[in-house]
Amino acid sequence: MGDRENFRKAAKPMPAFRIEILHRAVLIVIALVIIGAGAVSFPDRTSAPAASPVDKAKEDLSRFEYPSQVPIPWRPHFLRPHDSLERLFGADWVTVARFNRLDRRHAYPGMTIKVPVDMAAAQAYTPLPTRYEPAGPYPKYILLDLTEQWLGAYEYGDLRLSMPAATGTAEHPTPVGFFRVTARDRTHTSSLYKTEKEDAQYPMDYALMFYVGPDGAVFWIHARDLPGRPASHGCVGVYDEFMQLRTYGTPEVPVLFDSRTLYDWAVGDERHGVDSGTHQEIFGGPVVEIRGELPRRLSEPPSLPPFQPPY
Repeated sequence: MGDRENFRKAAKPMPAFRIEILHRAVLIVIALVIIGAGAVSFPDRTSAPAASPVDKAKEDLSRFEYPSQVPIPWRPHFLRPHDSLERLFGADWVTVARFNRLDRRHAYPGMTIKVPVDMAAAQAYTPLPTRYEPAGPYPKYILLDLTEQWLGAYEYGDLRLSMPAATGTAEHPTPVGFFRVTARDRTHTSSLYKTEKEDAQYPMDYALMFYVGPDGAVFWIHARDLPGRPASHGCVGVYDEFMQLRTYGTPEVPVLFDSRTLYDWAVGDERHGVDSGTHQEIFGGPVVEIRGELPRRLSEPPSLPPFQPPY
């Protein structure tokens, strides 16, 4: 009987206050583990500018070398969760976006961008010459520089439009050489590629066809997302935030609309007839010159002091 009595005493339930203490201790240990894991996985506010370790794309636009930016001082900035181009730069966000060949939808936390030191000087930034003699004999001439990821529209050799572009990747190159715009399609849609959610075909608004390859592949200049680097399957993409709002629901207030500006300049006049809004062949379209090689991407980020946000 003595052993049974001792067993009953040992098996008495733990007092409620002790259970509460133990429960709190377990919660504290779990919280410390989570905090420690977060410190390892996510960069904090003092992290040096670099691609986020949790960003599989490792987008670091400071690594892309553009010859036109060599004489322009700039600083890298790591975008953190509370950052946006508008919050960081106010009315100058457009200047920073163009400098990076980037749209607002792709300026996300975890990537690194370039910030011009002299914002006023950067407002006039264009990598292409204001006067281009090979375009002199032509009323309309489009020059695309792959190395700069930039497009210029010329009238008799004088630069009229200047805009960033996203061209084909090394695996899906944009053809190099001389071409002509031979068709237009204001509401063109890709027959091959879908949007990120794969719930619709990719929109290619304000499309200008300039080349059909031997395999039947058609190359266009058209509205596109601009992630700040070569990204297409060979076509040439320019800004269109109105297309992005319709497709993705952002940005709420579209501003950048290079696709329509270029389209209207290239094929929007009366000598090309009434625009049906669908595929139309045209004659006497602008000459398209595509030159250069893709920009070089550094294996390591440049060793520059970071940009200091005004907050």
